[in-house]
Amino acid sequence: MIDHSAVQWTRPAGERAGTPLLVLLHGVGSNERDLLGLAPALPPTWTIASLRAPMAWGPGHSWYPLGTPGSPALEPVDAAVDGVLDWIDAVAADHPRIGLLGFSQGGSMALQLLRARPAGFAFAVSLSGFVVPGVTDSRDEALAAVRPRVFLGHGDLDPVIPGEATARTAAWAAANTDVTDRTYEGLPHAVSAAELADVAAFIGS
Repeated sequence: MIDHSAVQWTRPAGERAGTPLLVLLHGVGSNERDLLGLAPALPPTWTIASLRAPMAWGPGHSWYPLGTPGSPALEPVDAAVDGVLDWIDAVAADHPRIGLLGFSQGGSMALQLLRARPAGFAFAVSLSGFVVPGVTDSRDEALAAVRPRVFLGHGDLDPVIPGEATARTAAWAAANTDVTDRTYEGLPHAVSAAELADVAAFIGS
């Protein structure tokens, strides 16, 4: 479940209706305030809502148990996705378009949310993230029929996400989505100014 009171918004409640909504999903051990630092570089027409993951993890929070890096167990991920979808359903009437942006574990959530509702989101941005393995149902076939827009951004010096997971994600996105895939030279497990500029251009107005 998402704690509605913990959500960080870039617009007050009275100014949100009719605006497109960008949902931010932080990485493991972080919190709902972390990705708000990206907001000034993103298109100002979008209302941003940054969510707090439901599980306590160290000083912050996690969307699901870590497991093997880049290859978590599927069921807890899907349970976390259901919680985010419930929150989105509670606010969706106010927003004509909804986009997703996640970092690391939050990036995996953004892609899994897109799998859950292929036509439900304008796009998904996964930064230093990965697609969750082990899906054997028809979700990816449904996704491929829609081919929603996806941005994948990652550094070539990322010490956290295994290369296998990055390669798996690139192949999956190419097969099932309209993907923009960018690798940033010298970037570790982080977001760079160049990457953020590319994300802003991808999102558009």
